[in-house]
Amino acid sequence: MESFILLSKAISDPTRVRMLKLLEGGELCVCEIMEVLGLVQSTASKHLNILKIAGLVESRKGGTWSYYRLAERSREHNKDFMKFTALHLNDDDIITKDKKFLKTKRKNCCK
Repeated sequence: MESFILLSKAISDPTRVRMLKLLEGGELCVCEIMEVLGLVQSTASKHLNILKIAGLVESRKGGTWSYYRLAERSREHNKDFMKFTALHLNDDDIITKDKKFLKTKRKNCCK
């Protein structure tokens, strides 16, 4: 039950849901997530750490930056949630705006 509660808390924040939707497109650097969502590094890292503890994302270090992606191996209820999220919110104005910004205006800040 503890892992389910962690998942529930992790997805209860709109910023974290936006992060998950961005990561559906593949791995992103923290700086890219910061740019799209308009967050400072400490806030972005705090939210990403909550998603990581819940088992929804994985990370790797690359130089001075960390890169995040959706977790490949996760608990069954996490998989169910990720399938649900992949099917929903795709026409949400905020999610659409985030993905468009990522495609067209990202600065490759970590390269």
